[in-house]
Amino acid sequence: MAKILVVDDAAFMRMQLTDILQKGGHEVIGQAENGQEAIEKYNQLRPDLVTMDITMPVMEGIDAVKGIKQIDPGAKVIMCSAMGQQHMVVAAIQAGAKDFVVKPFHPDRVHEAIKKVIG
Repeated sequence: MAKILVVDDAAFMRMQLTDILQKGGHEVIGQAENGQEAIEKYNQLRPDLVTMDITMPVMEGIDAVKGIKQIDPGAKVIMCSAMGQQHMVVAAIQAGAKDFVVKPFHPDRVHEAIKKVIG
C-alpha cells in the first residue's frame, strides 16, 4: 500500500483519482490544487508517490516536479495529462516524472502506472 499525494486543480479530478487509488488499496495522505501547494505538501507529508496534473494555476506540474526533485531526488511522480498534451509529458519525464496517465482516468491504467513506479 502506497501513501499518495494527489495534485490537480480540479476538485472533481482529485476526488475521482482518490477513489480509484483507495479502491486499489492505497492511502491518499494529501491533496493539492497547484504546483506550489504540491511542493509544500510533499515536504510536510513525504508521500511514497505523487500524482501530478500538468496544467494548473500558480505553478505548472512540470515546475512542481522539479521543485519536488530538489527536496527529494528519489521522489516518485506520475503525471496526469489531458489528451493532446504529449509534448508536455515529454518535458515532465525529462524533469523527473516516472510515468504518466491520460485523463479521463482508467482505473487499470492508474494501477498499472503505480505498480510500475513503486513496484
